[in-house]
Amino acid sequence: MALGLAALAVAFKACLLALDVFPFNSDEAVVALMARHILAGDVPVFFYGQAYMGSLDALLVAGAFRLLGESVAAIRCVQAVLYGTSVAMAVLLAWRIHQRLWLAGAAGLLLAIPSVNTTLYTTVSLGGYGEAVLIGNLLMLAAWEAWRAPTRWVAYLTWGLLAGLGIWTFGLVLVFVAPTAVLVALSLRPMTRSQAVQRALAALGGFIVGLLPWLGWTAINGTEAALRELTGSAIAGASPVGLLPALAYRALNLLLFGTTVVIGARPPWSVEWLSLWLLPIAIAFWLAVGGFAVMALRRRDPARAGRWMLAGVVAATLLGFVLTPFGADPSGRYFLPLIVPLAVFAGEMIASVRDRYGAAWSGVLLAGMLLFHLSAARQVVAATPPGFTTQFDAATRIDHGQDPELVRFLLEQGEMRGYTNYWVAYPLAFQTREELLFAPELPYHADLRYTPRDNRYPPYAEVVAAASRVAYITAGPPLLEERLRDGFRRLGVEWREAAIGDYHVFYDLSQPVRPEALDLLP
Repeated sequence: MALGLAALAVAFKACLLALDVFPFNSDEAVVALMARHILAGDVPVFFYGQAYMGSLDALLVAGAFRLLGESVAAIRCVQAVLYGTSVAMAVLLAWRIHQRLWLAGAAGLLLAIPSVNTTLYTTVSLGGYGEAVLIGNLLMLAAWEAWRAPTRWVAYLTWGLLAGLGIWTFGLVLVFVAPTAVLVALSLRPMTRSQAVQRALAALGGFIVGLLPWLGWTAINGTEAALRELTGSAIAGASPVGLLPALAYRALNLLLFGTTVVIGARPPWSVEWLSLWLLPIAIAFWLAVGGFAVMALRRRDPARAGRWMLAGVVAATLLGFVLTPFGADPSGRYFLPLIVPLAVFAGEMIASVRDRYGAAWSGVLLAGMLLFHLSAARQVVAATPPGFTTQFDAATRIDHGQDPELVRFLLEQGEMRGYTNYWVAYPLAFQTREELLFAPELPYHADLRYTPRDNRYPPYAEVVAAASRVAYITAGPPLLEERLRDGFRRLGVEWREAAIGDYHVFYDLSQPVRPEALDLLP
């Protein structure tokens, strides 16, 4: 059954991918470029420019590139396999905790045909979300096996390896590590002192081995830098200044944006309602699941510890969202750890309905939720563009269908180097096999805000800085284009312009000009 549901999950993704409704963007292009560099012998420890996300995803994509060739499709194949495996492991977890096939199957179906948010972030690669979900499932399985069969030391070693590997892969895995660590620790209580020490050492040893890449980076860059990255320094400026205002802002994000995206009521990139005619069913369903879960946690049966472990993952995810700067991100990516615990609780509720009211009513309930998910996905497909996009800021959504024309133009004009924004630079580099290099040193926000973290791969910027000829590519905002023209005039530089789809190219400059000389920023 687990393999069948995994195959269903992959087939669902394949159908959506065939419709070409997942736009390729810069975050995914960075993964692709890392994979290409890995095949050339340069293996980074972390995702370029983000030391809270390891390079495991890029390593897997590099393997796919070796087998399938360098393409966006190869990247998506990796994500499909990861998610299919996650579904299978979730079904196994539900079965191991509850020993009920109907329950495990219901949970697996809700994951195989999931919400729009889950579909998006388990299909498009952003550097480690698919791996985080899979490792989290495996951590829960290992912790449950340690709890149920504490004499088997392999479960402790496995848990430790996964915990260390997961933290390096993506700090988000901490929301799985904390509650599963509690269950692992509690499993040691009935043992003799010698047995408990042996298993604790196995877990610790595995943890250290799994964490070695992170430890090596920390030894070079310092503990403070590593912890700062893990706790969200990359987006720390997005929250209001001050502890209480920041907490209130994140809590509001959780209540307004988090809950609606988790239950599939809206896509993560907008506040538009999905499948409005079925939405009341989905809201009622998840409210019922929440109430059922609270009541189920009081039961004293063999599944009790498993329920509390799942609830711990939910609590850790919500607390992490509110207490760290990641809560300033209104998208739904940071709620992915919730999908398996919620599906298992939902499966248990559906099984309870079956016991009380019969298979027909539980089947209707499950079919209603699957129909809601399918209807929501259909609505997103019909609204392409933007389709399933990871970009909730409309200013960053670029029609990459014009990229071939842009590439031809730049090559014809001999403009091989220059400056652009983050959302243009890396897809351009990947699609031209790094023949065209444009440093992401231009802003893309309407108020011309810019962060140096956009410059994810410094070697590109070094190549551009040494170039004797540069061009500028913008994709908005209009204020930026006005500032560029004003800057060129002030410096006495002559130039030409061309509009290509969403792109505006400033080329044939009479002399090379660097962005810092143009007074572009606010």
